[in-house]
Amino acid sequence: MELLHAALSASTPTSLVDSPELTSSSSGSEEDRASECEEPNDHRRQARQSSSSNTAPIWWANCILFWGLHLFALVGILVLSPVWELKLKTAMLCFFSWQLAIYGITMGYHRLWSHKAYEARLPLRIVLAGMGCLGFQGSIRWWVLRHRLHHRWTDSDDDPYDAQKGLFFSHMGWIFRKPSYPKMPLIERRDLDSDPVVRFQHKYYLPLTLFFGLALPTLLGASWGDAMGGYIYGGVLARIMIWHTTFLINSFAHYIGEQNYSEEVTARTTLILAILTAGEGNHDYHHAFPKDFRNGPGIADYDPTKWVIWMLHRFTSLVPVIYATPEHEILEARAHVLHSKASRLQDLSSDSEAPNSRIPSDDSLPIWRVDEVTEHVRLLTADKMARGSLKRPLVIIVDSYALDVASYASLHPGGFAVLRSHAIKGRDLELPGDRGRYMDASKAFHGGLNDHQWSAREKAKTFRIARVVGEARA
Repeated sequence: MELLHAALSASTPTSLVDSPELTSSSSGSEEDRASECEEPNDHRRQARQSSSSNTAPIWWANCILFWGLHLFALVGILVLSPVWELKLKTAMLCFFSWQLAIYGITMGYHRLWSHKAYEARLPLRIVLAGMGCLGFQGSIRWWVLRHRLHHRWTDSDDDPYDAQKGLFFSHMGWIFRKPSYPKMPLIERRDLDSDPVVRFQHKYYLPLTLFFGLALPTLLGASWGDAMGGYIYGGVLARIMIWHTTFLINSFAHYIGEQNYSEEVTARTTLILAILTAGEGNHDYHHAFPKDFRNGPGIADYDPTKWVIWMLHRFTSLVPVIYATPEHEILEARAHVLHSKASRLQDLSSDSEAPNSRIPSDDSLPIWRVDEVTEHVRLLTADKMARGSLKRPLVIIVDSYALDVASYASLHPGGFAVLRSHAIKGRDLELPGDRGRYMDASKAFHGGLNDHQWSAREKAKTFRIARVVGEARA
C-alpha cells in the first residue's frame, strides 16, 4: 500500500501532473518501452542490482513533516490536550477518523481504483475519494500508480517499498528519500485520467486533505467544547495511526504469517494485521489474486472491507459489479503451494519409520521378470537368516509393481498378517502349466480386502522397488 510521501511535500497539482515519472510519455521510442515490457519478471533473482534507495537524495520535506507530526502528537497528548483528560466524544472522533481513513484506503484507493476489483457508481466514488483524503497518503492517482508498480515488480528494485531491503525500509524508510521509478511509464493510467472524481481529487488534493484530515476534526471537537482535542486526536493522532496501519501491510505483511496461495513473493497472511487494517492483512491471497474484491476468500477470513463491498452490491445499486476468483483457481493455487511444502518436507524428512518418502519414477525402477522377483525375495530371506534375523522379507505385487513393505508392516492399519498373507515367498510362485504367471495383491488392494483411499495409494507407491512383467494370477 502507499504512504504519505507526497501528501504535503510534493502533492501540489503542478508537481504531480508535471512529474516526468507520471506523464504518459517516456524517454525512448515505443519500441524501447515495448521491449522493456517484455523483460522477464523475475521477482526473486539471485543477483539483484544494487539498490538506488541508499544513494537517492534525502527527502528533507518528508522527513521533517513525518517526524515533526509525531513529535507534535506526543506534545499534544501530554501537554496541549493531556490523554488523562480525554473526553469520550473526542476519543470516539479519533477512532472514527482513523477507521474512515482505513476504509477510504482499503475500499477506495486499493480495491476500487488500484485493482478495479469492483465497480462503483459516482456517489460512492465521491465519498471514497473524500475518505481517502483522511489517509494523508497522497492523491488517488499518486497512490494507485505506485501501488500498481508494487504489484508489477514485487520484491525487486522497481518495487517502491521492496520488502527485501529490510523491515524498516518497507515500513517507512522508503519515504525518506526521493525515489526514481524508471518503469513508471509502463503503468496503466488511462482509467485514472478518465475518472472525473480522480482528476478533481488530484487537482485539489492539498486543500481537501487539510480540510478533512485536520480542520474538520477540529470543528467537530469544538462543537462539544474540545477544539484542541479534536485537532490532536481526531486530526494529528488519527493521521499517524492510519500511516502506521498502512505501513504494516508494506512491511510486516511481507515478513510475518502464512503463505497459503503463493510462495513466489514475500506477501503473507496474518490475522492481527487483518484486524488492524480492515482485512488487508490477508496479503498472501491478495498478491495471488489482486483482481478479487476479497482479500480473504473464506467465510471465516476476517475482511470487513469485503463485507461492506458485498453488502453494497447485494442491497444497493452503488456497486453494480464485483469480481471474485473462481473457486477452482483458488483450490489449484492452494494445491500448488501445499505440493511445494510437501516436497520440501520430503527433502528434510529423517523419519526412520518411513524412509521411502518419495515416489520413484518408472524410469528409475528396474524391470524384473517373475523369477527375478522371487529370486530377490529368496536372497533377502537368506541374508536375514544368515544374520540371525527372525524377520522375513515382505514384498507384494500391486498393479505390476513389486513393493517392499517390510519397513511399513508394523504401521500398517490393516495389520501385519494381511501383508504377510499376500507377500511373495522365496520360492517359485508358478503353478504347473502357469509359466509366466504370478499371484499379486492388486485385487485385494483395490477393494477385495480394503478399498484404499488416495493417500494410501500414494503411500504404497513410495515402496516400489521394481516394475514386474508377466501376467497376474488372481
